[in-house]
Order: sequence, then structure tokens, then C-alpha cells
Amino acid sequence: MDFLSGEVIPFYKPYEWTSFGVVAKVRNLLSEHLGCKVKIGHAGTLDPYATGVLILLTGRATKRVEEFQLHTKEYIATLKLGATTASYDREHPENATFPTEHITQELVEATLQKFIGTIEQIPPEYSACKVNGENAYKLIRKGKEVKLKPKTLTIDEIELLSYDMPEIAIRVVCSKGTYIRALARDIGTALGSGAYLTSLKRTRVGNIRIEDCHTFEKFPEWLKSNPET
Repeated sequence: MDFLSGEVIPFYKPYEWTSFGVVAKVRNLLSEHLGCKVKIGHAGTLDPYATGVLILLTGRATKRVEEFQLHTKEYIATLKLGATTASYDREHPENATFPTEHITQELVEATLQKFIGTIEQIPPEYSACKVNGENAYKLIRKGKEVKLKPKTLTIDEIELLSYDMPEIAIRVVCSKGTYIRALARDIGTALGSGAYLTSLKRTRVGNIRIEDCHTFEKFPEWLKSNPET
């Protein structure tokens, strides 16, 4: 492994860690191991409450960010139906409730199929999307109104994994730019109710899966035992 020249490091992002926090921690571990500063970045942010595959790139491999961002992603998500939050996940408290008595497993399965293909999605207001050069979430926290434009994206696959009202679990295979939080919002609306994300795991980026990922628990020992580093 030649981390200074450039390597691809698939890493498992833990719960409540920011993607930047993972990068900073791995940079420190690599720099300490090699005795010099290592250039490193990531190819696709995961929200703090999400876990799973985060692609880290070192050295000249950081130029491959766009290549990995374009890869298809796979997620496992759980949604709570019948309520919403401002951020469409658990970062904020529930701000509204909706009826769910009319929702059946058959309705959920039929509704999910409507999202397969090329769709328009409005990103969450609490996101890093730029509005006049500033992150949308920063503007909201300043009390300013934010209106984001829809983005075109592709949902290749979506399936219902479990149905246990008011929660459902789904598997989603999608393109770059997909916000699963926004997908949860839109699924709730399409069901004639509300929904928000209660957990999210990115299980695949391209051909890289969770089982291919390093973890904080094992990475330091792996560095020591790798004779090529």
C-alpha cells in the first residue's frame, strides 16, 4: 500500500460520526504510522446519523472523487410512518403527525414501485446544498427561508424489507445525489401520510460492500501488520 502516492480505503462510518470526522481520524492514524502528513479525502458524505460504506482516498487518488461519486449506491433504511420532522430524520423532534389507518403493506409495496426510474427530488432544507454560495442548513439556522430546486436522479431498485407499523424497512439502489431523507419524506406524502428516516446504512458503493470496509477497531492493527505500508 502506498498511501502517499494514492490508495482507496473503504471505511465503515460509525453512528454519530461525521464523514469529515472519519477522514480526520484516519488521517491522524496514517500520518502517525508513516511519520508524515497524508493527503486524504472522502467520496460522498454520509449524514452523522447514517452508518456504512465511506470511500476514503489518499494522495493522488483524491482526484478520483468524482469517479466514486458516480457509482451506484445501495442503502438499507427504516422509516417511521405517520409523522415528520424538520430534517426528515431523527436530528429534529417530530413536528407533525398524520393518519396511518389507511396504510396497508400492499399500499406501501405499490407506492414504492412508483419511485423506480428517473425522478425529480427536492433536497432537504437541512443539507449542504448551496443557496447563493452558502449551505442551506446554515441559512435555516439563521432563521432564513430556503427554497431548493428539484434535482433529477435515478432509483434503480426499491423494495420493502419489513412492515411493522408504524415502521417499515426498505432497500434502495440509487444514483449520485439521492437524499434518502428526502425519499422518506416523499414516500410519506405519496402514502397520504407523513414519514421520516429513523436509521440509514449505506451497504454498497459500486462494487465495494460493508464487508470490504475497515473499522476503527481493526485499522490500527492492520496498519502495523501490513508489510507494504
